[in-house]
Formats: sequence, structure tokens, C-alpha cells
Amino acid sequence: MDLHGKVAVVTGSGRGLGLGYARALAAAGAAVVVNDVDRETVDAAVAAIRAEGGTAAGAVAAVGNSAAAQELVDTAVREFGRLDVLVTNAGILRDRVLWKMTDDDFDDVVRVHLRGTFTCARAAAVRMREQGTGGRLVLVSSPAGQRGNFGQTNYAAAKAGIVAMARTWAMELGRAGITVNAVVPVAATEMTKTIPAFAPAIEESERTGTPLPDWLRKREGLGTVEDVAGLVTFLASDAAKDVTGQAIGIGGDRLALWAHPKEKAVDFADGGWSAEAIADRWPAGIGAEPETYGIPAPQAPEA
Repeated sequence: MDLHGKVAVVTGSGRGLGLGYARALAAAGAAVVVNDVDRETVDAAVAAIRAEGGTAAGAVAAVGNSAAAQELVDTAVREFGRLDVLVTNAGILRDRVLWKMTDDDFDDVVRVHLRGTFTCARAAAVRMREQGTGGRLVLVSSPAGQRGNFGQTNYAAAKAGIVAMARTWAMELGRAGITVNAVVPVAATEMTKTIPAFAPAIEESERTGTPLPDWLRKREGLGTVEDVAGLVTFLASDAAKDVTGQAIGIGGDRLALWAHPKEKAVDFADGGWSAEAIADRWPAGIGAEPETYGIPAPQAPEA
């Protein structure tokens, strides 16, 4: 995939998945703005990309407010003359069950993930529309936003909102040639290492350098950071010029298209529905096959 001549900003790209996205975009030829909240982390990431032959500059900013978003866009324009691609990866976790989650726990996660995606995308869209040559917004979501996840009220809500924004912005920005898609990645990170069913296999892979087993890479769709970066590179490219408004999952050997929400079952009652009528009809009507919820618990194969 050839991204020469394109300029990309990747938020939260000092380490982990974000750094993987930035390295992949740079390897394909894009000039990349690396962002994180820590100067040393940003400098190390920029140096790593340059050592691999890529072009990169750094921007230290805490994603969430409008000033930080504008600083990222301004850095791209100042260093490389334009902006073609934005990847909104920055995020934090403040996991708590509902009755223990504080206002700050909720607000901090929503500010970085949801508001940060909004402010960065808005600033990028303004610049891309001014340039008049289209662009790519790649918004990072999560399986938690598609299905919910225990202890992640704040995170799941933000990630679900990000997919909704991708669908909305795909309509609003289409005439300007700007595509908007949500990526739903699953990779071996510090967070997934805490999942008991995953931990032994991830630790063994890191210790020996051998690939993760097939049951993880295929059934669970879990792989390395590098495994997910190809989708981001594709969505940033001209090959994806007609792909927009989609939520696309990737991890390990698995690539998936998430369905948009739609009515699964419909029932009718002449004159409308009373509470009693709903209670009477629910078990054999639209409630006969209720939807599942939550990310299914992974199950390692029996030895």
C-alpha cells in the first residue's frame, strides 16, 4: 500500500496500538505526527519511526479539548504542509462496576475517548475541507462498544458513541470526499494480558517468539499489535476511497464487518400496545429470541 505524499496524525501513538498504527502508516510512506501526553514517550516513538526509514514529527498534547486537537492539526500542517489522515486512538481506562464508578471515572474516560475523538475529528475535517482533496478519518472503537463489557460503563459508552459518530460523519463529509470508518481492534496488549484465558498463551508467545495459537488468532480474533495495523493502513489509502460509514473488526487472523443496529423482530397490535398486551405477547412474540449482551468469555481449549 502506497501512502507517499499523505500526512497522518495518530492520537495516543507513543506506545501500544497507536504506535503500531503510526509505524505502519510511516512504513507505507506517510509522514506521521506522533501524539502522546509525555515528551519522552513521543520522542522515543518518533526516533523509532525515523530509525525504520519513516518520516515523523511529535506533538505532546492531552487529547480531549479543542486546543489540543488544533495543535495536532497545526503540527501536521507546520511540519508537512497538509493533513490527509486522522487516526483517533488516544484513550484511558477507569474500570469500575456501576455502583463504584465515580463522576470523575466516567467523565475522564468519556472526555478522552468520545470528546477527544469529536474535537480531533472536527479540527481535521475543517482542514481537509479547506484543502479540498478529501481525507480519511479512522476512529478506533472496541468490542466493548458493540456488546458492552463488565466494569466498563464509561469505556463501552464512549466506544459505542464513536461508532455512531463514524456513521453520522460518513454522511456529513461524503460530499467532501472524506471517508469515516470505525476500527474495532483486538490485540495482545497490557490490558488483554490480564484476561486469565489469554494470559498464558500471550506470555508463552512473548517468551519464545512463537505465534499465538490458532484458537486465539482465529476463534477469538486475538493477535499482535502488528496484526491490526494493516486495516488502518488500508482505510488510510486510496484503495478504501469507497469504504465509509463502516465498523470493521480485526485481530489475529480474523477480519470482520460489524452489523449496523436494525430491527430484529416486529409485532403489531391494532390500536397500539398496553402494558398488559406487551406482557401477554412478549414470550412468544419479539421476546422469543432476545439478543445476547456482553463480550463472550474466552475459553481456552482443553489440554
